[in-house]
Amino acid sequence: MILSVLSALAEPTRLAAIRLLADGNEHCICELMPKLNATQSRMSRHMQTLKQAGLVIDRRDAQWVRYRLNPHMPRNITSVLKAVLDAEPEQERSAA
Repeated sequence: MILSVLSALAEPTRLAAIRLLADGNEHCICELMPKLNATQSRMSRHMQTLKQAGLVIDRRDAQWVRYRLNPHMPRNITSVLKAVLDAEPEQERSAA
């Protein structure tokens, strides 16, 4: 499971999406697309990968799907996610 998490986080757009979701709020793809300079179909594929890795959950809201970090992640996955987010250099955070 940790390998799938690290693989999901290895892609810059997915890591940037996780960073945005780390604010604790729900976000729809329509909010993530302009912030990450990605098309709707590309964001949907990225979010599906993050969902399959167990990092995010989704909720349908009419025509929108809203995503947030999975609050039920196992402790070891939460620790990996925190370590990855904490390890990212400040310079790369501001570029995302």
